[in-house]
Amino acid sequence: MKIVVIGGTGLIGSKVIEKLKQKGHEAIAAAPNTGVNTITSEGLREAMAGAQVVIDLANSPSFEDKAVLEFFETSGRNLLAAEGASGVRHHIALSIVGTDRSDNGYFRAKVAQEKLIETSGIPYTIIRPSSWNSSTPSPLQVRMETWSGFRPACSSPSRRTTLLPSLPMWRSRRRETVSSRSPARNEHRSTKSSHAI
Repeated sequence: MKIVVIGGTGLIGSKVIEKLKQKGHEAIAAAPNTGVNTITSEGLREAMAGAQVVIDLANSPSFEDKAVLEFFETSGRNLLAAEGASGVRHHIALSIVGTDRSDNGYFRAKVAQEKLIETSGIPYTIIRPSSWNSSTPSPLQVRMETWSGFRPACSSPSRRTTLLPSLPMWRSRRRETVSSRSPARNEHRSTKSSHAI
C-alpha cells in the first residue's frame, strides 16, 4: 500500500515511515526538504499519485496565533484537495487531546484543521493523544505495532474515527473503550465506524 506521510522527515514522521516500511508498505516521506510543500502545493500532486492513505503529521513553524491558524488552514485545504483529486481512500491526522476545550491559539488552529478534515468527504481518522516525549513511542507507533496495517475506517465518507485518551475516563452511548487492543487500551473511538486505523 502506498502511504504518504506529510511531515515524514520529522521526529514522529521519520519513525512512522520506518514502521510502515517494516510492514511492507510503500511509505513516502513528504516534506519541503523532499520537494513536497502543503503551503505552496509544490509536489503534492506527484506525491499523491497512487496513494491510498495519507498521514498528516505537519506542524506549523510558528506558534503565533494568526500564523499557526493560517498554516493549518492553508495546509489542510491544499492537502485535502490534492487527496480528493487523486482518489486517496483515507486521511489520518495527528491532533491533540482537549483541542475543543481550550482557548489556546494553537488548539484553535488544530480545531480548524479537524473541521476541514471532517467536511472533506474523505474517510478519516483523527488521533488526539495526550503529550509524550521522544523516549516513549508515539501513539501512531503503538497503533502500527499493534495492528497489521491501515484500512479505511468506514465505507461512508461522512463517518469518522476519532481516537481520544481515556483520562478522564468517560462513557456514553456514542463512545466505547478500546480495551481489547492492548497496548492502545487507553483510547476511545467513535462507534460510528467499523474499523480503526
